[in-house]
Amino acid sequence: MTCLTIIQDVCQRINLPNPSSAAQSTDPAILQLVALANKEGEWQSNKDWQVLTKETTFLTTSVQLQTTLSVTAPGLKNIINDTIWNRDLRRPVYGPMTVQRYQQVQAAVFAGPWNQFIIQGDNILFFPVPVAGQHCYFQYTTQNWCESAGGIGQSRFTMDDDVLLLREDLFKLGLEWRWKKAKGLEYAQEFADYETFMVDALARDGTRDIINMGSARYDIYPGILVPSGSWPI
Repeated sequence: MTCLTIIQDVCQRINLPNPSSAAQSTDPAILQLVALANKEGEWQSNKDWQVLTKETTFLTTSVQLQTTLSVTAPGLKNIINDTIWNRDLRRPVYGPMTVQRYQQVQAAVFAGPWNQFIIQGDNILFFPVPVAGQHCYFQYTTQNWCESAGGIGQSRFTMDDDVLLLREDLFKLGLEWRWKKAKGLEYAQEFADYETFMVDALARDGTRDIINMGSARYDIYPGILVPSGSWPI
């Protein structure tokens, strides 16, 4: 759904006139709804939604500074732990180092064989310095919960045709209770419905690994595979 269609749907719920424009509206009531929608988007982007999880890559350099995050991962909220891998060496990049550990390895007279990383000043730094030209990948979550009609990630609605990336039904519930709260109206039931919906939506978002306390579930061991069904002896 777009910014405009979301605002129109919510207006019908809260008994406001259906607007023909939202982000470019001159109506203070509609502009307030857009502002509340941006607040809801900012709040929901702090949750771990699969639609906001992205993968990116960079090439190693022969100096400590490897890449600038604002360039490599636009809209970065955080790097997902243990996902930085050097695919040429087929091994992880360990970290993040604490600032204490970083200063320790800087002062050391030797460097181990395993790359470690630290994030400073919007940059990823490696120690020891790697060979240039190797492919590193990692996954991260973005704060860009919507995008322009052209597919450019954004952290707020600015145009009527901006597209929401989050769940539409949950987003509209959040916008509805926020509007009632802003107007000083009773919103306890709407907020309770929203919170319940949020918990269920997060639990079902994407996929979840099965916690198995018994034997391995997916391991494939060496041997002869015999297909099930009738077969001649």
